[in-house]
Amino acid sequence: MPFDLSLADLLDQSVGVCLDVADKGEAIGRLVALVAGAEAVVDADRLGEDVRAREAQMSTGVGGGLGLPHARTDAVTATVAAFATLDPPVAFDALDGEPVRLAFLLAGPEADRARHLRLLSRVSRVMSDPALRQRLYDAATPAEVLAAIRDAEAALV
Repeated sequence: MPFDLSLADLLDQSVGVCLDVADKGEAIGRLVALVAGAEAVVDADRLGEDVRAREAQMSTGVGGGLGLPHARTDAVTATVAAFATLDPPVAFDALDGEPVRLAFLLAGPEADRARHLRLLSRVSRVMSDPALRQRLYDAATPAEVLAAIRDAEAALV
């Protein structure tokens, strides 16, 4: 099944580089702030609450330095995403115990479960590439982050 939207296009202007945050909660707050002004976000406070509630159920620190906080929520009318590099890395209760250096927020409407799962799978697949992760660690600007993600997605084809 062809994918209808690239991760880089979904991120658009929602990228932070070298965010200095104290903990996982602040990291999630900063990611939510990156998308708060998006047209699809109808309630940024509730979005943050829903992402934190999902995180409380089970950590989204998936390992390899990647955190993937996400939620299906009525606080958005369409899928939104944000990405940030964290410097220094933060504890995220990751499965491998490693701190998170790369954080990718994904939030979609409750009713769009299938698309949400496809996007989570795509993020996991793209971010599993060690060369991409290194490019993201080294990125100094949002434009460099987006270029790295575009290149990684193009390599999936």
